[in-house]
Amino acid sequence: MLFNTVEAAATLTVGTDAFRNERKRSSSRPRIMEGIAIVGGNAIGEATVNVFIEDYFVGAFQNSLNGAVSVIMPDHYQSTGRHAIPAGSQVAAIIAVAPTVSPLKIQVFGTEY
Repeated sequence: MLFNTVEAAATLTVGTDAFRNERKRSSSRPRIMEGIAIVGGNAIGEATVNVFIEDYFVGAFQNSLNGAVSVIMPDHYQSTGRHAIPAGSQVAAIIAVAPTVSPLKIQVFGTEY
């Protein structure tokens, strides 16, 4: 796992970057993003997150499990394809459809070199 975040539903309004407070959203080392897992929210598929590496759009991803205390399991992993994250570049998770009640837990998977 490269990094993760847990954010309350009240702070995840449309247009907000869920990774804005995540220290590892940027690294001095090059990385490869390979997948993402998003759990939480009130219903499966309720929340949508647009993932970017700087201004490059990686894709739109939805929460695959609902509940405030959801644990991320292997079946929640969603492949992003292999995307290079150059050293110093930031990863952003912009909320496109906000969760209504429960927090979201987002984990980004890949390799750091």
